Amino acid sequence: MGNSAPAGAAGSRPEDRGSPKTETCNSAKASSPSATMTHQYPALTAEQKKELQEIAQRIVAPGKGILAADESTGSMAKRLNPIGVENTEENRRRYRVIFFHETLYQNTDDGTCFSKLIKDRGIVVGIKVDKGVVPLAGTNGETTTQGLDGLSERCAQYKKDGADFAKWRCVLKISETTPSELAIFENANVLARYASICQQNGIVPIVEPEILPDGDHDLKRCQYVTEKVLAAVYKSLSDHHVYLEGTLLKPNMVTAGHSCPTKYSSEEIAMATVTALRRTVPPAVTGVTFLSGGQSEEEASVNLNAINTCPLVKPWALTFSYGRALQASALNAWRGDLNNEKAATEEFIKRAEANGKAALGKYESSGSGAAAGKSLYVANHAY
Repeated sequence: MGNSAPAGAAGSRPEDRGSPKTETCNSAKASSPSATMTHQYPALTAEQKKELQEIAQRIVAPGKGILAADESTGSMAKRLNPIGVENTEENRRRYRVIFFHETLYQNTDDGTCFSKLIKDRGIVVGIKVDKGVVPLAGTNGETTTQGLDGLSERCAQYKKDGADFAKWRCVLKISETTPSELAIFENANVLARYASICQQNGIVPIVEPEILPDGDHDLKRCQYVTEKVLAAVYKSLSDHHVYLEGTLLKPNMVTAGHSCPTKYSSEEIAMATVTALRRTVPPAVTGVTFLSGGQSEEEASVNLNAINTCPLVKPWALTFSYGRALQASALNAWRGDLNNEKAATEEFIKRAEANGKAALGKYESSGSGAAAGKSLYVANHAY
């Protein structure tokens, strides 16, 4: 008896070896996290999922995109100062569609709430809900994004006040040593937590892991980093049980660093971008709304068009969520003067139509003026 071994233990009788495997496997399954928590809690209802998906589909309907006028109060100075306009609350109100918190509660000159004015025209209203980037301890100058505290309560209120989607921006940089694994993991996790909270409150989350164009890296390096970042983001979204059909992705296009000596064609940029997306973004995601990343207005339109005409299979809607690349010419025409509003509106419509066509793969570059071709790159861009 002293030499006998318990059933299933090493050293048991040859005829018994392997027989306990089913029992052992079942025991492992019972104790694994996936066996005890396979769904989000509280789980989204069928009605909630339907609403989220319908909102996402409306935003990326054919030929549609997003005006990202969600700059914070401080960042508005970067838009207004170059055109000689003081960064006051009144001028910000007249300028501002992703809203910033301030904008959601502002009114037009006749007292109409901005959000109601926009929604009455069939436009979906969104709001920036993060509170900016902060240093990530333990890294060489990398950042994460703050704002998760109180986010659920804010989202619930924003939903009541007319917002149907939100945006949260995380920022990563390319260098010889960055982005680090820590920065990628932390920012992916923050984006997933934000997305889950939004969906619980009926708000479609736009997930924005922006890789800045700063540096001299080439196209291949940007594609590699973009793939690593997006793979981590979607792993984290899965871990947090985020309903992908009720989300949108706002990534950078795959481009070389601003200081890279090699210049790439729009076709090369499109191929690298679509390839990176195909390797990392599940087909369940409703749409991809690219950020312009400091490209000129014309570059942003031409590259978006090339992405949509790229011969690779693309299972998502591919459109725009542009800030600078939709506003630069309009701001230059406006300059804070009420008498220039018509001219500013015409410039905005021109760029909106150009990007609407690019989202359909039907844009033909007109070799537009100097303003549209001017680089909008800002080093270490934050807002």
